[in-house]
Amino acid sequence: MDTKLTLKLDKFVIEQAKEYASSQKRSLSRIIESYLKSLINRNENENESDIEISPFVKSMSTGVKIPTDIDYKSEFLNHLIEKHK
Repeated sequence: MDTKLTLKLDKFVIEQAKEYASSQKRSLSRIIESYLKSLINRNENENESDIEISPFVKSMSTGVKIPTDIDYKSEFLNHLIEKHK
């Protein structure tokens, strides 16, 4: 049974989400429902391979592995020093 839910979101986010939903030929409600289900299933299964990742999110992946102990401030400083030599 479907039930109505009211959300307050940033206007720009809503507009962009509606455009995305339209381009996918799906309703925004169904997209949000699918996302929430994936969160619920993730907590139940703890197996991330079961979660369907949208093509948009996949397209953002760079494939670069970043060490967890990286000192990003130092790396950025080194980058700027090299850039402005």
